[in-house]
Amino acid sequence: MSASKQTILVLGLGNILLTDEQVGVRVAEAVARDPAAEALGIRALDGGTMGLTLLVEMEDADAMVVIDAAALNKAPGSVELFEGAEMDHFLRTRGRNPHDIGLDDVLDGLRLRGAVPENRALVGIQPAALGVGEEMTPEVAAAVPRAAGMVIALVTRWRG
Repeated sequence: MSASKQTILVLGLGNILLTDEQVGVRVAEAVARDPAAEALGIRALDGGTMGLTLLVEMEDADAMVVIDAAALNKAPGSVELFEGAEMDHFLRTRGRNPHDIGLDDVLDGLRLRGAVPENRALVGIQPAALGVGEEMTPEVAAAVPRAAGMVIALVTRWRG
């Protein structure tokens, strides 16, 4: 990826009314506040639970990082990066979450339009709880700055 003029979408998914389900949105907000984000050409967006309406936003991106709560079968607050084909494989083999038009369905829509970016990644954070509540659990809240740093480092690497 060249260092200039590329649009990098950082998309936080999740429902802010469900405890740890909101972690993707909170990481995208943290990325947006990072002073490096503007210089890196990052466009951070709260994707909420919008499903297929995200297709237009994703289609316009030259690269994208999606952040979401994910069943990693690890300790709550664990953060894992899935890049390119690893992301595709993870999305195809994981169980569904509350979004249910899944991210894999949206990516299939992009594939049909020939618009899947080569540089794409998923940052998954293991939730502890997904019940109704406006506060994340302490383990997952502590993962937000770590995950945001991972996003900034990844985009910096893509920029070369």
